[in-house]
Amino acid sequence: MNMMEAKTSVRRGSVDMTHGGGGRAMADLIKDLFHRHLSNPILDQGNDAALFDVPPGRLVMSTDGHVISPLFFPGGDIGSLSVHGTLNDVAMAGARPLYLTASFILEEGFPLADLERIVQSMAMAAKHAGVPVVTGDTKVVEKGNGDGVFITTTGLGVVPDGVNISAMNANPGQAIIVSGPIGDHGVAILSKRENLEFETEICSDSAALHKMVADMIEAVPGIAVLRDPTRGGLASTLNEIAAAANVGMTLDETLIPVSRDVSAACELLGLDPLYVANEGKLVCICDAADADALVTVMQSHAEGRQAAIVGQVTDDPAGLVQMKTEFGGSRVVDWLSGEQLPRIC
Repeated sequence: MNMMEAKTSVRRGSVDMTHGGGGRAMADLIKDLFHRHLSNPILDQGNDAALFDVPPGRLVMSTDGHVISPLFFPGGDIGSLSVHGTLNDVAMAGARPLYLTASFILEEGFPLADLERIVQSMAMAAKHAGVPVVTGDTKVVEKGNGDGVFITTTGLGVVPDGVNISAMNANPGQAIIVSGPIGDHGVAILSKRENLEFETEICSDSAALHKMVADMIEAVPGIAVLRDPTRGGLASTLNEIAAAANVGMTLDETLIPVSRDVSAACELLGLDPLYVANEGKLVCICDAADADALVTVMQSHAEGRQAAIVGQVTDDPAGLVQMKTEFGGSRVVDWLSGEQLPRIC
């Protein structure tokens, strides 16, 4: 098969079992699709393992499986999401992401044109983030034993000296900051999955946050906690932190940013935006004296334009997360019970 035939096959063909069999078809798929879009000096070494130099500092590694449905959604797709999700997990440790790996599980019959679209999206996200995919793997399963494409990405990063970010660092009196409106990703996925239409299209907030995090750490090296509120949303993330540090938290409902469209959609669907997944937002806990400076830094980035202080850490060994409602009352913001939105990332 010459190069022109290979490209035609990618546009018109579909995945079959030979693409995972270790022969010519697999080699052509790797060369003409994956390498063509993800090429970089380390990946181009062509070895089963990537060889690279690592700068001084403590290493951080995170891995994340992506099984989202649908594969393509307003604001992104499984390709860009797999890059953003893992980069954010690395960044939440205060690390600068260095490299990514990617593993694809492909279902027999999946259109190669859609696969190329996903790989192109992954390549664009990695290039924009400045973090290359340096090695990977591809497997094919029989039709009916998968769901198109599953992607697992692993990220490697390095934490600068003097940075110590952990959920256990949360202490009473600290401020809780959210980087922007919550719930966009989960509502975008649900609306696409269920063919729901709203006045304006709700898009996922999927984005890489490591550049904003780097500027935050430069401004305030003593940040206590960083987390990205993905599955389970803001509520579950804050409960995880409270449980780890044996503290409580108090939120102010009027200060939590939620877009009007997401709020209306959640009301219609019977969802609480506090529990809806995000893929481009972070929660920051820091000393109260540093909160305004951090908000200013976050608002200088597109990903943090609507950052806001939404509450504070309290002295409560029971670990309750509570919220002052807009009507002057209060309620407990408990853990998510069950799976509100499956296959969300």
